[in-house]
Amino acid sequence: MRRDAIFYAIFKRVPGLFFELVEQPPPEAASYRFESVEVKEPTFRIDGVFLPPPDATSQMIFFAEVQFQKDELLYHRFFSESMLYMYRNPSLYDDWYGVIILQSRSLEPENTTIHRSLLNSSQVQRIYLDELGSPDEQKVGISLMQLTIASDTQMVQEAKRLIERVQQEQITVLAKEEIIDVITTITVYKFANLSREEVEAMLGVKLEETRVYQEAKQEGLEQGLQRGLQQGLQQGLEQGLQRGLQQGLQQGLEQGREQAKLEVVPQFLALGMSMQEVAQLLNLTIEQVRLAAE
Repeated sequence: MRRDAIFYAIFKRVPGLFFELVEQPPPEAASYRFESVEVKEPTFRIDGVFLPPPDATSQMIFFAEVQFQKDELLYHRFFSESMLYMYRNPSLYDDWYGVIILQSRSLEPENTTIHRSLLNSSQVQRIYLDELGSPDEQKVGISLMQLTIASDTQMVQEAKRLIERVQQEQITVLAKEEIIDVITTITVYKFANLSREEVEAMLGVKLEETRVYQEAKQEGLEQGLQRGLQQGLQQGLEQGLQRGLQQGLQQGLEQGREQAKLEVVPQFLALGMSMQEVAQLLNLTIEQVRLAAE
């Protein structure tokens, strides 16, 4: 399980959660947009960037790095990529801020001397998740982040307590539905081998009612159908050279739709759906679902 991927998925879903960690968030924090940006010449991608809204008083850009493994080149990469991105976009931003989130202080690179002026500046904040204190004593946003480093047993108990807390307390920063969606997302990542029913019983929530389940289901179906249609069109064009364009396209589209259904079968099964449910949803036979899952 890549826990840094969990963080980026959560930030994409609920950007405001990131600013729960920032010491001095901007007034327009709720309107920031999380993106992965690409820098050309040389080409590389920065996974965690929070872009300010166009009407923000200060066009401050936030760079976020989540680290769960040792990387001696962490700060070389983080600062050079951040500075190069701003160099390529000199007129878009008037300030910047960097946040590095590490599981523990032990993941710090051995030599940080070369970057000491940046690391010790007011523009950079380092967060060690295991030093934030008891989840029950933290803001909801920070408690959510701490779920990612909890052991399996602790995670289940803390997630249940957090859900109860959210349902009982008056939450103003994040919507209760968003918080439960984040808890569900972390649980699905952490217990990917469990069925939907097992996750529901563990947390006491219905996955079908959460946005993470609905979006994953819809995204899987759309991606599968799009890929299948593309393959079907290609196959149809090739056959059309021999049997006629019209007949080839029709057959290609039909095969594409069938292929698309088969390609999304593993994604639905991973969400905890049974083979019977998947077969009924996609109008396939149980045998087709079983073969597609192998």
